[in-house]
Amino acid sequence: MADFTPGRKLAPRPPAVAERLVAQTSGTIGAADTAAARMPDGATLTGRLNGVLGTTKTPIKAVVIDAATGRALFAKDADSPATPASTTKIVTTTAALASAGPAHRITTRAVRGDGDSVVLVGGGDPTLTVQPPAPDAGHPPYASLTDLAAQTATALKAQGLTRVRVDYDATAYQGPRTAYGWKPNYLPDGEVAPVSALTVDEGRVAPGERARVQDPPAAAAAQFATLLKRAGIQAAAGRPARAAATAPKLGAVQSPPLSALIEHLLTESDNDVAEAVARQVALSRGAPASFAGAAAAVRQVLAGLGVADGVAVNDGSGLSAANRITPHALARIAALASSPEHPELRSVITGMPVAGFSGTLRPPRYTTAQSLAGAGYVHAKTGTLAGVSTLAGITADANGRLLAFAFMAGDGTAPVDPSVLDRLAATVAACGC
Repeated sequence: MADFTPGRKLAPRPPAVAERLVAQTSGTIGAADTAAARMPDGATLTGRLNGVLGTTKTPIKAVVIDAATGRALFAKDADSPATPASTTKIVTTTAALASAGPAHRITTRAVRGDGDSVVLVGGGDPTLTVQPPAPDAGHPPYASLTDLAAQTATALKAQGLTRVRVDYDATAYQGPRTAYGWKPNYLPDGEVAPVSALTVDEGRVAPGERARVQDPPAAAAAQFATLLKRAGIQAAAGRPARAAATAPKLGAVQSPPLSALIEHLLTESDNDVAEAVARQVALSRGAPASFAGAAAAVRQVLAGLGVADGVAVNDGSGLSAANRITPHALARIAALASSPEHPELRSVITGMPVAGFSGTLRPPRYTTAQSLAGAGYVHAKTGTLAGVSTLAGITADANGRLLAFAFMAGDGTAPVDPSVLDRLAATVAACGC
């Protein structure tokens, strides 16, 4: 799980072949380039993939489809649900971009409360931070709680207030803080923070630490009170509150655009950002921003995109072992995201790790003789849980034809070597058949 902090630098630019593939999917070169290339022969591709599958006893469900037409070129239990692990994030991010849009930003506000109180209102921004921005961070600025405190202090002084209580409103989210199917150790081990609409620095007890605070909204309010003090306001941490819809605004800060959040969460498989993005789907559709509400909203959005079946999830990150997605559904969603007809979904493709180069597919992945053919060509999201390993994304084959795939290995009962998935994807990329 990644640390989404201001000091984190994005990976260097991908190799030229990866940039060309992204350009093809965005329409910069054009759909005709990949669609005009010869489609691989399904029987030949099947023979080659079966050769790889024959080297392992691990149960694997798989599909390869032509991205332009949706035609299945290889299928093995492709419509049988499997545990997706973090390939769930492809589903979450596609639904978020389709519903909220790539330019959407998440707002954190400070407003006047009752009496001499200030209410810090969370909108679910997973990037809200007190850390100073890094000038060479390589991403849009994160929302700064320090900036919000400065705005608030200026507004309070203009109103003649120099002593306040800082209450906090995290009611944008509803329901439990953990999902069905999450292991009890996820929170204490810092795998993910308690899901909340108001969290600062991913709810970590200190920068760089895995451990998380137990009450992220209360911790955020305490930090905000400290920042107000530094700005000349006598402030004390208060209690939970619900801000009035008509409450006078004292200040506001916004997250980077949704497209930037999605690129990060896919590249680094960030669970905290994924859960926040899932709730933006619910909020954009007027649904409860809970695990159940987000899951239902995601399914509704996917149905509108033509993927009505094969997706049953309990969270946005894929940490839930109870999630079930079919390989066919994952491949169809990856193909949709790569389509020039859906430019709003492009961040799903640009955010996917590049084989042998970035994110969760950085070396040593795709550095063996059997997988090297996929390096730079395969753009895919990984997934890992106990006894499960998954890989789903896109690649251009040796003829330049764009293909989408999903490989889902393991049933949770025995360890899985992900290298077999890399070899499968490399076989697809190398096929000029």
